[in-house]
Amino acid sequence: MLYTLKIKSSWSLPVKDILFSGQSFLWNEHANVQGYYSSVIGSVPLFIRQLSGNEFEIHSPCNEINGIPLQEFIHNYFSLDIDTKNVFPEGFHLLHPELWKLLGEYLPLRILRQDPFQTMIMFMCAQGIGMHLIRKQVAMLTETYGERITVTFQEKEIVLHDFPTPLRLASADPFALSRCTNNNRVRAANIIAASRSVVEGKIDLHSLRNRDIPLNELRMTLSQQSGIGFKIADCIALFGLGRFDAFPIDTHVRQYLGAWFNSAAALRSLSPVTYLIMDAEARTIVNPEFAGFAGHILFHCWRKEIKKLRSF
Repeated sequence: MLYTLKIKSSWSLPVKDILFSGQSFLWNEHANVQGYYSSVIGSVPLFIRQLSGNEFEIHSPCNEINGIPLQEFIHNYFSLDIDTKNVFPEGFHLLHPELWKLLGEYLPLRILRQDPFQTMIMFMCAQGIGMHLIRKQVAMLTETYGERITVTFQEKEIVLHDFPTPLRLASADPFALSRCTNNNRVRAANIIAASRSVVEGKIDLHSLRNRDIPLNELRMTLSQQSGIGFKIADCIALFGLGRFDAFPIDTHVRQYLGAWFNSAAALRSLSPVTYLIMDAEARTIVNPEFAGFAGHILFHCWRKEIKKLRSF
């Protein structure tokens, strides 16, 4: 039996852009279930498709995820409690009229509230490579180390894989895991070490959800782990810990800060010092409380409109 849930909003919900904008690498299209995207979230298979501009539907064999009713979970997962009009300050459109026009179709983008461990491992896989290769690495990781789940959908047997647990990755062989990281053995070893830190409680992701922790302290705590720099720490905070004030900075973000907002720091190489300077600059441009939310909208627009890149 599959449960069906329809989600409708008063604003646009561009499902494909949301799922494939570079914040998650766990959603996939299936040729034999056309029009649907699938994933395993909280060990529960999900199938989603767009119905209209502001409506999508979810199919799942379970009516709850992590003990939370499915509708409530999905509402939170897609951050439907956030009005995206608040992520840019009043008057932004007057200061940057041409950019505001360019941003138009990207403003409905949502931030997904994801599992922090999964977010950490995904972005440790993502260093210095394109989205297509990131998605391939994450798929290999889940298929090799995650639990296999078979579900019947639209009279077809669909095989999905849950994300591997911290314990499973902590006990992985570095050489074997490196096959999932484009033969990067250092990256594989870092993923294993980070997973062990979670298992042993050295990284307490549950405690790090505490919004009273200053963002700088959160960033420094996460970046003490080998393989996690400021950018990955901020990605974990933004996409995995619900810290919409976190502002991850990569090459694309540095480029748009320079091109669109005349950041002098953006002209320098991306070092820890320039990272923190650009982070401070970004908070004078967008609403600081939603800096990462706005930053992701700008990031997706830059990649699509300026760099002409595909998201998957």
